[in-house]
Amino acid sequence: MSGITRRRALGTVAAAAGTAAAAPVLAAAAPALAAGPAPTRSGSAGHDPASFDEVYRGRRIQGHPSGGGHHGGHAGHSGYTVLIDGEELHVMQNADGTWISVITHYDPVPSPHAAARAAVVELQGSPLVPLVTA
Repeated sequence: MSGITRRRALGTVAAAAGTAAAAPVLAAAAPALAAGPAPTRSGSAGHDPASFDEVYRGRRIQGHPSGGGHHGGHAGHSGYTVLIDGEELHVMQNADGTWISVITHYDPVPSPHAAARAAVVELQGSPLVPLVTA
C-alpha cells in the first residue's frame, strides 16, 4: 500500500494554498513589523500626564501624578491620583498607554483626565463610593 493517502494529499495542498495566500499579507506587514511598535495615544507608557483641576458637569475632578504607583509602586510605575468630588477614582494605565478606571474598565481612554470625565458621565450624578480592598 502506498504511503500517501487522499487525506494527506489534500492536507498538503491546503497547506500550500494557505501559505501562498498569506505571503502577500506578510510581505505587506514586514516594513511595519521592522519599524517596531506604533506610538501610543498618550505618548510613552512611562510618561506622567499633566495635572488637572476642573468642574465637569457639576462635579469637581482633579488629577495629579503621585509617588505610590499601582499596588505599592512596583514595576517602575510612578502612579497617578484622580479625585471626583474629593473621593479617589482608581485609575491605571494599560500597556498600550491608554487609561481605564474602575467605573469605565472596558472603555480605555487616552488620559487620566479623560478617564475622570468618562466616570462622571457614567455616574450620572451618583456619588463615587470609595473602592474597598482587602
